[in-house]
Amino acid sequence: MAYFAEIDSNKIVIRVIVADDKYDNEEGSDWCKDFFGGGTWVRTAMDGSIRANYAGVGWSYDDVNDVFIAPKPFPSFVLDTDTFRWESPVEHPNDGVNRYWDEDSLTWKAVAP
Repeated sequence: MAYFAEIDSNKIVIRVIVADDKYDNEEGSDWCKDFFGGGTWVRTAMDGSIRANYAGVGWSYDDVNDVFIAPKPFPSFVLDTDTFRWESPVEHPNDGVNRYWDEDSLTWKAVAP
């Protein structure tokens, strides 16, 4: 299957659709425009092999780097320009404990049992 994201004028994803696998980037974009009556369409892939990440509604499309970027989850997070994913300013502990990010203290806190 091929997946295409429709991008609005602000380069925000407004929907993602499934198309026939026979469509490549340009041909698929043209098919989407014809079928849906216009719009700007960009191919995406569930495994992130195209444009760094699978597009989601509300995500942005960076046409300079040709990637999809999720909304920033917290003000302190920084975009990793290798993966185009948001990273916390403190590494998540790899200790098997369920944790959540606390923006006020800028720490990973354990989830109470």
